[in-house]
Parts: sequence; structure tokens; C-alpha cells
Amino acid sequence: MAAPKDPVSVVDLSYTEASQELDAIVEFFEQREVDVDVLVSRLERATELIDELDKRLRHTRAQVEELVPRLDALAGEADPVGGGADDE
Repeated sequence: MAAPKDPVSVVDLSYTEASQELDAIVEFFEQREVDVDVLVSRLERATELIDELDKRLRHTRAQVEELVPRLDALAGEADPVGGGADDE
């Protein structure tokens, strides 16, 4: 029996690839009884994927929270009359 191929590092996967791999692991667990050795390795990989996905989401959220006020400020500059939808 050949040794299993080392998986690609989670940091080298795109967000979509990491998410799809995590979904495949979840599906794997839902569809069969799993050998204890396989269980541990799949859970370890799932944990790595979850950690990386969470890190990327937190980073993206921080970027959005930084950019939205800048966009709002630019939008305010583009509308000097103040005729925005928020005016009553």
C-alpha cells in the first residue's frame, strides 16, 4: 500500500479550495464509519482548514471595516450638495 500523499498546505489553498476540502471532510464523516487513524488525521486537517478560513475571514472583515468609512467619505465628497438618500 502506497503512503498517502502529503496534502497541500492550507495557506497555499484558495479560500474556495479550503472551504471545499472542509466540506468534503464533513461529508466523508457523515457517510461512513471511519477508522480511528483516519479519523484523527481528517480531524487534524479539518482543524487546520477551519483555523485558516477563520483567519482569512477576520482579515477580510478588518479590511472591509477600514475601507467602508473611506468609501463613505469619498461618496460624501462626490455629493457636495448633500442630496443623498439619507437626507430628510
